[in-house]
Amino acid sequence: MPWTREEMAERAALELKDGYYVNLGIGIPTLVANFVPADIQVILQSENGMLGIGPFPYEDEVDPDLINAGKQTVTALSTSSFFSSADSFAMIRGGHIDLAILGAMEVAGNGDLANWAVPGKMIKGMGGAMDLVAGVKRVVVVMNHADKAGNPKIVEQCSLPLTGTAIVDAIISDFGRFILDRENGRLVVQELADGMDLETVRSQTGITVAAG
Repeated sequence: MPWTREEMAERAALELKDGYYVNLGIGIPTLVANFVPADIQVILQSENGMLGIGPFPYEDEVDPDLINAGKQTVTALSTSSFFSSADSFAMIRGGHIDLAILGAMEVAGNGDLANWAVPGKMIKGMGGAMDLVAGVKRVVVVMNHADKAGNPKIVEQCSLPLTGTAIVDAIISDFGRFILDRENGRLVVQELADGMDLETVRSQTGITVAAG
């Protein structure tokens, strides 16, 4: 069976390493904060000016003034710090963020990412996505393998406006965990969800899928 949103986030949390500074994108990636392994310490950063984000709050813990870049309420830790958005982007642009875990509408075989323009929806802009993919050391995408119409989201060439070119390192979808062979435009299987088979993955992927 395909992984649920929570299972995808839990698997993505295994990408975290002790001492990492990490930015979590809007959507499924924000759930990763709830699955940080207990034996490591990571520092979660948000573009709106927060370093040290805790798990999502329970109902009686919600503070409407404490939000992440996606305007979701979050919790602070005893070690959290707050600063201007300008300082936050200086961290990102200066290469101080080790990992970004982001959602996506499309990922191309060469690692191109499209994740800021939603078809048919009015948006105010791309936010901090372009700065993130240009400044962080590693990019992992967490998304459903296909869109609601069943069309592949991993494609030969992105049709939507790009966020960055040749920057995606790994993909965690509801089908499993994959890495991109960007040089050859292939998707390489690292791990499949329980009950998922290679042929199902190939049928819903727009590029060549290779067994790891």
